[in-house]
Amino acid sequence: MLETLITSKTRLKLLTKFFLNPQAKAYLRELERSFGESSNAVRLELNRFEDAGLLNSTLEGNRKVFIANTKHPLFANIHNILRTHLGIDRIVEDISGKLGNVEQVWLSGEFAKGNDSESIDLLLVGTDIDQDYLEQLRAKASNLISRNIRITLFTFEAFIVMKSKIKETDIFLLWEAHSLI
Repeated sequence: MLETLITSKTRLKLLTKFFLNPQAKAYLRELERSFGESSNAVRLELNRFEDAGLLNSTLEGNRKVFIANTKHPLFANIHNILRTHLGIDRIVEDISGKLGNVEQVWLSGEFAKGNDSESIDLLLVGTDIDQDYLEQLRAKASNLISRNIRITLFTFEAFIVMKSKIKETDIFLLWEAHSLI
């Protein structure tokens, strides 16, 4: 549906890249390769976003690296629209409250890196998770959003170890249980 509103495929790919995971960083040639688009098409859209204040850039060596401007007044709205478009909100809502002691839900894989994919990779951190019910919810959510959903379960301790071995931009926190204490 978002493709109907945003007709530029390059623009939609850039929005997904930078606004789904606000920690995502990229430079022109990297985006050109990743998107399979011409450098001119990507450059034009990057310049538009930067001129509008949606992206910030810094020089790292001879590369101009772009990142989402999380202080922009529209950042939260764009982020939420992408989450809804991709079905991530629906998945987290279904999974988080009904499975047991889920402490956190993380996005990983291609979407965490800001790349579109046919699969959504989620990391669930918690204990006493009902795996049979989780599989039912996963299958139901996959059908609803027409994407494959892959879920990996971690205890909090195992997740800390795994998280220390990967880049910060390879995962993105979607949901966290809030203590009532």
